[in-house]
Amino acid sequence: MTYRAITLEKRPITDIHADLFRLTILDKPTLKAGQVLVKLSHISLDPAMRGWMSADENSYISPVALGDIMRASGIGYVVESNNEAFPKGTRVMGLLGLTEYAVSDGKKLHKIPDSLSAEAILCVIALPGITAYHGLFEVLKPEAGQTIAITAAAGSVGSLVGQMARNKGLKVIGVAGTKEKCDWLTKELKFDHGLNYKDDDFITQLAAAAPNGIDLFFENTGGIAQAPIFDAMNAHGRIAVCGMIADYNKVEPAPGPSWLGIIKKRLTLQGFTMPDHFDRISEYGQALGGMLARGELSYRAHIVNGLEHAPEGISLLFSGNNKGKVIVKL
Repeated sequence: MTYRAITLEKRPITDIHADLFRLTILDKPTLKAGQVLVKLSHISLDPAMRGWMSADENSYISPVALGDIMRASGIGYVVESNNEAFPKGTRVMGLLGLTEYAVSDGKKLHKIPDSLSAEAILCVIALPGITAYHGLFEVLKPEAGQTIAITAAAGSVGSLVGQMARNKGLKVIGVAGTKEKCDWLTKELKFDHGLNYKDDDFITQLAAAAPNGIDLFFENTGGIAQAPIFDAMNAHGRIAVCGMIADYNKVEPAPGPSWLGIIKKRLTLQGFTMPDHFDRISEYGQALGGMLARGELSYRAHIVNGLEHAPEGISLLFSGNNKGKVIVKL
């Protein structure tokens, strides 16, 4: 038996192109003691993949080696097992890669129920959900009545942050890049405001949406929305820096806010990445599953059909042309 996988062949300098990857045919592996073979059904595409492609050894996680299968989260079923903890037929999730089949020793696999759809798991309970949950509740520590601004608010992480903040009684300002996304935020997700950062009067709209300033800022993007939101922060405000997608494809990142503002307003800024907190996946997953079961969270998935189209799906993350969490369906 053979199977297909996508390997990383070049490192991106700026934009993501298909020639960075290669669709490779591999032979079915022979399992060793303690290993399982997983047949994937769905693969998650995330902005973090851009960092995993770089050569930066000083990042929070080691880069993908050239020639190796591209790192990605996925869902599948165990089809062969030499590990009694994961018998054949077990549904699992983990960093399995852009591949149709993956071998695992089980140490970083998580069992998941058959009752939840793959879209629900990857959109809410997997990396986007645990990132949103940790950033909001552990970093920003929201209180009812506060005002929160969220960039990339229509994305997989930002949309969940906003809903959880809304459910806790905060005023929610979502920032996105199209009118359709802004309308989705206000009409479907019930954000208080959906602002298009590309509008000429974005700063005026932001001032009108937050006449009493902004207490919390969940930063996903950097770019032109960052400075106006930073300038509108209240004293003792808190900023969670989750992503800088506007800078990921640049050779040199844009300059950030002045540290004078941090001093004058006594702001707290904290960057975070989830590999530091993977020991809490089960705890966060249970909390998110409960919210989902109670109908407190909505999501939408942007499905890409076929492993061979995964590079196109990755590009969508940086063009902003996706509508929801990008998932490859095998």
